[in-house]
Amino acid sequence: MRRIAKLLRIHQTTVERKLVFLARQGLLEHQHWIRSAQMQQIESFQFDEMETSEHTKLKPLSIALAVSGKGRKILGFEVSQMPATGHLASKSLQKYGFRQDQRAQGLGLLFQSICRNASSACLIQSDQKPLYAPMVKKYFPESIHIQHKGRRGCVVGQGELKRGGYDPLFVLNHTCAMFRANVNRLFRRTWCTTKKRERLTQHLILYMNYHNHVLT
Repeated sequence: MRRIAKLLRIHQTTVERKLVFLARQGLLEHQHWIRSAQMQQIESFQFDEMETSEHTKLKPLSIALAVSGKGRKILGFEVSQMPATGHLASKSLQKYGFRQDQRAQGLGLLFQSICRNASSACLIQSDQKPLYAPMVKKYFPESIHIQHKGRRGCVVGQGELKRGGYDPLFVLNHTCAMFRANVNRLFRRTWCTTKKRERLTQHLILYMNYHNHVLT
């Protein structure tokens, strides 16, 4: 945002206001597009969660993402708060206190936004995270849900593409890699960190529309 302001010779507050305005317009455009005749019946999609952070890695965020099986269109996403895990868990608890896990609520909101447009026998694919099966059953009771075993990331693709030959979740993982490659605050190593969760959401809305209507 600072670089945009410098290149265009405008105030940084102006850039921030334009980001908010364009994200609001982009969300309305996406909602209109997802309800259009072109997207009336979603026959298949893949979903998973990406991880990023706000301000520091001690305050992680989860991005639940759904991608259509045909055309690699981003059907929607939800940003949710989550607690730190692994060796950062104790440090996060000590410095910032208890951090509520809102990933289930976020995934529910994502499913609510697309369930009306999914066909009754929609093919849904994901990894084997225990949370996913009951959530899919709740929002897509007649769907076919196939869960694939998770795999290690390869060197390329920002760690999102998987090593070891054929990847049944390639459409989803490729889209996640494109998110990380095109949205600078999602780079694996970057100093363009997210300071406010709502700004991350607005940035992702802009990329989602660009991905759906230009790149794909």
